[in-house]
Parts: sequence; structure tokens; C-alpha cells
Amino acid sequence: MRVWLLGNESYHSCVGLRTARYPIDAPVRKGINSLWHTIPMPVFRLTDELVFPPPELAADEGLLALGGDLSVDRVLLGYSMGIFPWYSEGDPLLWWSPDPRMILLPDEFKAPRRLARKIRQGVFDLTMDRAFPTVLERCASIYRPTQDGTWITSDMTEAYLRLHEQGYAHSVECWQSGELVGGLYGVSLGTCFFGESMFSETTDASKVALAALVEHALGTGLTLIDCQLHTPLLKSLGAKEVSRDCFLGLLKKAQQSPTRLGRWTLGQGPAGTGHEFSVEPG
Repeated sequence: MRVWLLGNESYHSCVGLRTARYPIDAPVRKGINSLWHTIPMPVFRLTDELVFPPPELAADEGLLALGGDLSVDRVLLGYSMGIFPWYSEGDPLLWWSPDPRMILLPDEFKAPRRLARKIRQGVFDLTMDRAFPTVLERCASIYRPTQDGTWITSDMTEAYLRLHEQGYAHSVECWQSGELVGGLYGVSLGTCFFGESMFSETTDASKVALAALVEHALGTGLTLIDCQLHTPLLKSLGAKEVSRDCFLGLLKKAQQSPTRLGRWTLGQGPAGTGHEFSVEPG
């Protein structure tokens, strides 16, 4: 991996990388201290200066830069440029801008028939921003059979708690019999919501949380949900891949509107949007 400083100096370095959520074939997943052997690529090394290289310079796999910090200003700058942090404990801080990009347009959300029935029946109680720290912790700790460990490191946890305290990061909680059984969290800028992670401890809880986010988006004017990377689950719910250029265009348009800071609650915006989700067979 070729690493470039943002100045004139450059050097070569190999970086251990665990592919916790990036969809790379299993033989490449060799653990936290292994080398990610792929085609050499230019990667920018960040300094203390609050700056990112253009996301169009990211490698084919999406890796753009390493280093820097997780200050609120830097993380928000990254999101505003379509760049997000993702790394494992013990690895360097890595910044990504994948191409293609997985997105969900709120009015394209598709609910499978069984999920639509659960939504109508009110099987779960839903809230927003009531238990952000707990949602974050559950997303970090829940077992996921397709990955080794978590990318939600202690530093990442502190960073998103700071973003929540300043009104940029939000959560959706899904409750059953008074117990938190699912949820998701992410960051909002303008009319874009950058989804970071979700968890489910009972069938369909995270899907219902996503449906609640979509309904909230339709009622409050959110136009874009960034899902970052392709998964079959997200695709089944209406998400799609678009080119980086397309995503950056949508993101630029979304940031022409002000960011709605502070605590979010369900039911904000025009009362009773009356939106009927597209229902898929199954």
C-alpha cells in the first residue's frame, strides 16, 4: 500500500487491516494483524491540519486516507465530503469513500409482507434518541457471524457520543415488553442521514427501526439515507448502489438545507404523512 502525505514527502508502508464490514472475499479476511494484500494503491496520510483529499482520489476499494483524529470537526468534515471512518481496534484510523455507494431514498423503501404486517400491528414500541449510548454499545457488542470483532472501537464510541451530545448523531430504538431489542444510529447533515450501524436481538427489530427512520424522514424532509456499503438485507428493503459521483451530487444537494440539530422524536414534521410503504411478496 503506497501512503502519501498531504505535503511533498511520501513513503511506503504496509498496514494491517481487518475487513470487519467491507465486502471482500473470505480469503482476504486474515485477522487484525494480517496484511491486506491487494494491488498497491495511493493512500493519503492525514496530519493535524483539518483537511481531507478529494474523495474521488480514493482507491477502487474505497480507502482514501489514514491518520488524523476523531474530533467532531474532522468527522463532520469527512461526512460532508462523503468520507467516513472505519477501522478495527489496534489498526490505524482509516477513512473511506467507496464507489459504488449504497443509498436508500426514503420513498423507495420496500417492506416485505411480513415486515409490513408487524409494522401495522405495532409489535414493537419505537423511540428516537432515548437510549443513544445503549444502542451504540449494543451495535458494538452484538455477535455477527460474518465478522470478527467490531469496528466500533472505544475511540469511535467516544466520537459518536460527542456527536450525539452536539445534536448531530441520532438513534432509533425498538422496544418489546420494555426491553431494548433493536435499533440503529447514525449522523445527520442537512437532509442526509448517514447510517452507521444497526442491531437486532429479535426477528425484524432492526428492520422495523429502519422503517421508523424512513417514516421520520418522509415526515421531516430527509431526502437521503447513506447505507455506505452493499448488503443483501439493505437491497431487499429498497436500497441501491449508485456511483460515487452520483452520491456526492445527492449529498451536495442535501447540504443546501440546514441540519436539524438536537434531540429527535418520532412524529416530528407534518402529522400523519399517510405514507404507505411499498409491500413486497414474502
